[in-house]
Amino acid sequence: MQLTARKREILRRVIEEYVATGLPVGSRVLVERSGLGVSSSTVRGELAELESLGLLTHPHTSAGRTPTESGYRLYAEELVDTLDGRPDELGVDLRSMRDEIEQALRATTEMLSDATRLLALVSAPSLETASIRHIEVLTLSTTSVMVVVITSTGGVTKRVFRLHEPVDPGLVAWAGAYLEEQVVGQRLGSRIVRQRLEAPELGARERSFLDLIGQTLLEVGAEAGPEVFVGGAAGLVEGARVEEVEATMRLVELLERRAAVLALVSEALEPQRPVVHVSPEVGGAELHAVSLVGATYGIRSTPLGAVGLVGPLRMDYDKAIRTVRAAAFELSRFVEDVYEDA
Repeated sequence: MQLTARKREILRRVIEEYVATGLPVGSRVLVERSGLGVSSSTVRGELAELESLGLLTHPHTSAGRTPTESGYRLYAEELVDTLDGRPDELGVDLRSMRDEIEQALRATTEMLSDATRLLALVSAPSLETASIRHIEVLTLSTTSVMVVVITSTGGVTKRVFRLHEPVDPGLVAWAGAYLEEQVVGQRLGSRIVRQRLEAPELGARERSFLDLIGQTLLEVGAEAGPEVFVGGAAGLVEGARVEEVEATMRLVELLERRAAVLALVSEALEPQRPVVHVSPEVGGAELHAVSLVGATYGIRSTPLGAVGLVGPLRMDYDKAIRTVRAAAFELSRFVEDVYEDA
């Protein structure tokens, strides 16, 4: 939408004043507090035009203006476009949590919700993106073995296999050494892992045993969606204004669809570049009076997870966008270290 510089400035000041006070914003307030250097009548004219464009509205004839969903959307998009340079400091040292991915994600979630008083959602890297860090094949009994797989994301998967005949300790020891040598460092379920499990030079006995236990390396990444960490639900409900209770209840309902919310965030084309969805469509329904601010984190151009803040339309978008951007940047640095050391 093409607006003059003055209209954009007035729209910005209306939204920021309304976010700060929760009260409709009139021309007198704008003139007194903005330093625009124009008369009240000029501001009233601009407000009327912004309203005709669907960016502002007013609760009744004599009241000041409040932003519409379209107004918030335009304002937030322009905030994202002005971001440049290194993100702000996150306020928590993730690098001290080396290899403790779950701890880092929980700390990020808590920091996001504490800093913004919004509902914070952070998804863990999916197992499909993880590489294999360590494998063990252990004998549990005369007819059962266990495979333990530790991934670069810190995940641990254990599988127990029952055999129809007594376990050969030598075969178990060989399988553990072979897998440790041949597939550690490779991605779970990757083509290379499949090739190593089906290597033609292997004997029939060895290949049969790998056919049994090797499924652990092919299936573990596809078992479930990414784990999602949530923070700030209690504070969001406690801090809701009377007119925002309905929207807040919608936010709480989103907890049941948090994976869908983060899937929406993950549509961002550039890691760490925030996206803003005003009244997003989640689960086939559009959620009015709700906004989502999010960004993906990952390694270079490969997103591994998402960071999101969800709250009422009347939120501090500037703070939410900057906080999410900082979190995505720090998580990207953190997972780069973890994956490189895998």
